[in-house]
Amino acid sequence: MPDTPTARSATTSFVSIDRRSDGVAVLRIDRPGRNALSTVVLNQIRAAADELAADPPGAVVVWGGDEVFSQGGDPTEFDTVDPALARYIGERFHAANSAVAAIPRPTIAAICGVATGGGLELALACDFRVAAANARLGLHEITLGLFPGGGGTQRLPRLVGPARAKYMIFSGEPVSAGEALRIGLVDQVVADGTTLDAAAAWAAALAARRATALELAKQAVDGGLDLPLADGLRLELDLFPRAFGAGAESSRDNRGPMAGA
Repeated sequence: MPDTPTARSATTSFVSIDRRSDGVAVLRIDRPGRNALSTVVLNQIRAAADELAADPPGAVVVWGGDEVFSQGGDPTEFDTVDPALARYIGERFHAANSAVAAIPRPTIAAICGVATGGGLELALACDFRVAAANARLGLHEITLGLFPGGGGTQRLPRLVGPARAKYMIFSGEPVSAGEALRIGLVDQVVADGTTLDAAAAWAAALAARRATALELAKQAVDGGLDLPLADGLRLELDLFPRAFGAGAESSRDNRGPMAGA
């Protein structure tokens, strides 16, 4: 790791996991300075996501607090013209976001305030996004002479379409929560101050579903997105029988033959 002030503060924990009794785990980012995603924070997000993948809850909420989700990358780390360091930072973003995306349960980003740059890229790595009415979401890197390097150029077009994604990336302008809902960037807009509760309630409802079926369905959808249709259908067919067994037996025992399957 580069010898930066942020790197030297690696013993400080900015990321925590709160496992709740309803099967929901809240992955919380809490760093002074608008939750800037330094390489240290990104490494901690990756470690937390790996922990959740190894011992998955029913569902996960990613939250940055009531004031801000994340402003994105740490400006002090981008004050460089060293391509090797830029590559290193980009790799940390990709590792953290890919780890969140790989959590084998539904994930929901609970967005308050701003989710910009790398902050939005983190939210894009989740399955769903719930935004407060006051939220602002955008990829502002172009205004710094850069472009999104934490997955934004790939995940955003898959979510909102290439034209809308290019407009957001090329202009660097944030969108309101209402506009984000209209274009499919977020899935729910809720009153300010209720974002975590709304996301946690949705997560709890998802956590009540069969864990094996959720995991396999997520694998089928995510894995199939990058495949031709015929290959995606083959992936679905390969995964489908795995839903039978413990999950199906539990369904038969608890709710009658094949109920909820």
